[in-house]
Amino acid sequence: MILVLLGPPGAGKGTQAKVLEEKFGMRQISTGDILRANRRQGTVLGKEAQSYMDAGTLVPDDLIIRMMEPELASNGSKLLDGFPRTVAQADALDALLKKNGAEPATAILFDVDFDVLMERLTGRWTNPRTGRSYHDKFNPPKAAGVDDDDGGPLVQRDDDKAEAIKTRLDVYDKQTTPLIGYYEKSGRLTKIDALAPIEAVSKQLLDLLGAST
Repeated sequence: MILVLLGPPGAGKGTQAKVLEEKFGMRQISTGDILRANRRQGTVLGKEAQSYMDAGTLVPDDLIIRMMEPELASNGSKLLDGFPRTVAQADALDALLKKNGAEPATAILFDVDFDVLMERLTGRWTNPRTGRSYHDKFNPPKAAGVDDDDGGPLVQRDDDKAEAIKTRLDVYDKQTTPLIGYYEKSGRLTKIDALAPIEAVSKQLLDLLGAST
C-alpha cells in the first residue's frame, strides 16, 4: 500500500502519519528527509541536488524521482509526504510502482479551511528555553506573553507569523491544486476533515483503511 498525504502546513499530516506507522507498521518517507540524507552522505545525487540549491533554484523533478526510486523499490507499505509535488512526479510515481508490480498510489487530502488554519497557526507562542508552546485562543498562558512554569517571555517564531504562513499556504495551494485534480480524476483521492480534533482525524483514517481504534 502506497499512500500519498496531501495537505497544507499545519494540517496534521505528521501527527497522523505516526498513528498509521504504529497501527500498520507503515514507513513514512519524506522528500526532505531523503534529500538531506543524500546531501549528508555525499552521494552523487546529493551533490547534484546541492548544486541546484546553492544556485537558489528548485531541484528538478527527475533528480527527486531518482532519489525516491530506491525507497519505493523496497518492500512494505509506505506513506509519502512531500512527494509527489507535481503532476510530472505523480506520473513518474505511477510508472515506478507499475514497474515494481505494485498497486497505484492513492491520495488522502487533509482538507482544511485556510482561514481557520491561519487562526490556528498564527496564534502559537513558544518558550524558547523549553520548547513548550501555547496558543492565544486554544491554550493561552495564565499571563499574556509569559510562560506558566518558568515565568520567562514567550516568543512567536518567524514561521508562525501571519505573513510567512500566508506565503507557505499560497505556495502549497499553487503546487497542490493540480495534484488534487490528478488523483481525483483517477478516483484515487479521499478527503478527510483535518480540522476535527486529533482523535477524530485518526478515526477517519483508521476507518478509511479498514481498522478500528
